[in-house]
Amino acid sequence: MAELQNFQNTLQGTTDGRDVAEEAQEKPMTGATVWLTGLPSAGKTTIAYALAERLRGEGRRVEVLDGDEIREFLSAGLGFTRADRHTNVQRIGFVAELLASNGVTALVPVIAPYADSREAVRKRHQGEGSAYLEVHVATPVEVCSERDVKGLYARQAAGEISGLTGVDDPYEAPESPDLRIESHTQTVQESAAALYGLLVERGLA
Repeated sequence: MAELQNFQNTLQGTTDGRDVAEEAQEKPMTGATVWLTGLPSAGKTTIAYALAERLRGEGRRVEVLDGDEIREFLSAGLGFTRADRHTNVQRIGFVAELLASNGVTALVPVIAPYADSREAVRKRHQGEGSAYLEVHVATPVEVCSERDVKGLYARQAAGEISGLTGVDDPYEAPESPDLRIESHTQTVQESAAALYGLLVERGLA
């Protein structure tokens, strides 16, 4: 009878009265930082939230470190000079690694325009033994300027702002990212699925 009950529980997605999601939450989870770099309006944040929803649905612990929120609450007072951008990226990298080392998947949709800043974050993770993946959301600037989610490209064109990454400020694209996503050629869900596939391949999902 006990075997029959266990079989019935399995069919119902339960074991000893607990559902699969509860059991998944009890298992030790491997954390990781997934850094999505790319131009403004490339689609980084949208992809990150789509992936976060899928991972949470599987019972994983996930945090999205949104660049605008970090600027407001963690990096208030920093500008957009190269030095300030580097400091901002290192602060985010520190928080992301802290989360990753405690079993959280930290999704970081932040431009991080300079290669040396991103490499410093990678080395921090390596030094702490935490998984780190760099994903380049490689949307062309022409497409980004058409999307112009925050109106930055229009403001730059009107002379209201300067220092826009990829336009009048440098963006150093990753030469060998763990994954390159061309979001302008596929849907958000397809992009998120490609990133999910990378996590599975690396044993992180």
